[in-house]
Amino acid sequence: MNPVTRRVHVRVPATSANLGSGFDTVGLALDYHDELTFTLSDDPADTDAHVNIEGEGAQTLPRDETHLVVSTFRRACRTFGLGRFGFTLEAHNRIPQARGMGSSAEAIVAGIAAAAAFAQEGELNRSAIFDLAATIEGHPDNVAPAVFGGLTVSWDFSTAEGVGSVPIPGGEPLHSGFHTVNYPVDPAITAAVFVPDYELSTEKARQALPATLPYRDAVYNVSRVGLLPAAMNPGTLAAATTSSDGSDADGGIAASAASPALAATANTLLYTATQDKLHQPYRAALMEPSWNLIERFRSHGYAAAVSGAGPCVLVLHYGDAREAIDAIAAEDLASGHWRVLHLPIDTIGVTVERG
Repeated sequence: MNPVTRRVHVRVPATSANLGSGFDTVGLALDYHDELTFTLSDDPADTDAHVNIEGEGAQTLPRDETHLVVSTFRRACRTFGLGRFGFTLEAHNRIPQARGMGSSAEAIVAGIAAAAAFAQEGELNRSAIFDLAATIEGHPDNVAPAVFGGLTVSWDFSTAEGVGSVPIPGGEPLHSGFHTVNYPVDPAITAAVFVPDYELSTEKARQALPATLPYRDAVYNVSRVGLLPAAMNPGTLAAATTSSDGSDADGGIAASAASPALAATANTLLYTATQDKLHQPYRAALMEPSWNLIERFRSHGYAAAVSGAGPCVLVLHYGDAREAIDAIAAEDLASGHWRVLHLPIDTIGVTVERG
């Protein structure tokens, strides 16, 4: 099959996984993007990838077939029925590498989305992109928000040996493999991401985790992660307690989306929902500056957590608290070892433009 276009531009958001309590399951897309352009070679004899990189990773990332975007793109092209062809990849990277902002998920999703855009016209088949991306990444928590945007909760469904799916009454069969659900996020929710000048590999962070956990710690996290969808979209709580005549369950008028009462409820839920006993305490020694910053934010009542495997620090808040957040981290920011990104939530996920 031949490509349907000569050029594809891909835009993929940064992501933050776990959000404290949702270890290996929860992800959030951030309005901070890498942009990549794939242009087919005019020479039929040229079947190589030519890679140019600007921004993050320009001095360290490979510029050949071993680049994660390129290797993923090649695999996805085979999956979608495309042959091998030469191309130039122009990568404009903003997402920090090895910091817990989903740089590897971005690369995988970018490669697959580009291949899908070369393979067929029309809207992207996001489900197909997610399936392949999660398989390549090995876990879905970052690739899900990179594909769909917003807040995602993902899981790996296993079936008995020899059974590929389970029939669901009135619905499609539930197949084995990775799945995700996308939840809406209130536009008043903002993220502050503190980026340190040191790296931490996901592999090293995983090695710090214990083989077993206390039962009470598992229950602790289950009770917190269940709050995350409500914490990220607290207006649904107000709506749920509002009667058809506009009064709430106590007979008063329901709080508006911008009311101080709703903001207080949202930030209380965010603080509680980001508590964790499954992974962060075991990794704290690997990122002591990050852990100290998290504890300082939490002592002031802010919903702070490790972003992914770290070492970035994520602070979630309902409403504009930029000045207060920066003031708490003023000493760290002044040291020159940290920078902060104040970001909205990306609600779209990966996008492509052809031609």
